[in-house]
Amino acid sequence: MISDLFDLSGKVALITGSSKGIGKAMAEAMAQHGAQVVICSRKADACEAVAASINAAQAGRPGGAIAIPANISNREELTRLLDETRARLGKIDILVCNAAVNPHYGSMSELPDSAFEKILRVNIMANHWLAQGVLPEMKARRDGVIIIVSSIGGLKGHDRLGAYCISKAADLQLVRNLAFENGPSNVRVNAISPGLIRTDFARALWEDPENLAKRTASDPLRRIGEPEEIAGIAVYLASRAGSFTTGQNFVIDGGATIAT
Repeated sequence: MISDLFDLSGKVALITGSSKGIGKAMAEAMAQHGAQVVICSRKADACEAVAASINAAQAGRPGGAIAIPANISNREELTRLLDETRARLGKIDILVCNAAVNPHYGSMSELPDSAFEKILRVNIMANHWLAQGVLPEMKARRDGVIIIVSSIGGLKGHDRLGAYCISKAADLQLVRNLAFENGPSNVRVNAISPGLIRTDFARALWEDPENLAKRTASDPLRRIGEPEEIAGIAVYLASRAGSFTTGQNFVIDGGATIAT
């Protein structure tokens, strides 16, 4: 029996970047707590595979998944994504903006304008477009949740991830503004800032064992995080357990940001 505090039965959750990594772990967790989740990434076959896996795991129980691929850098595709979600599932109760890009790994002095523009479009503008696309129905219902996945990179500088960190800092302010503007309509907006997590997206930071050991040597937990260790906070924020929580940033990093 799912605790009522964390029960997502009857809820529809749209999660971008959910065919792998943190987004996939969040989708699996929300489905396990009763939600219907939309698996979204650029590749249709990857989305279908995750949706099928979730539906097999949830067979005979509340919760399930459908696949709607989309390129979130394209505003027209985002509109189609929202429209198709409503056509197939009726509504959107929970939006998780998880998809992000980082086409440049190096100094900002070597950052091409095209890479910076892509980072800003996908990591900030797409989140803004998606939020504005779901807010009218959430405000009309006086019930809705938006979660934006930021990063501890948005809290400090970095010598190789500067543009990405700038975009993640902007996401934190986007969360604060959306929470402030839409709180009176009972729409809650929060951020999750993971530390180093074992995902393909962060592979350059952890695939070298020596580099990983150095990177985690001063962290209190002395290890890298796993995608499923981010999923729990997403369930909390999406459920009744988080009903008095808005405008906040939840840092899930094994203690990295408190280490010297």
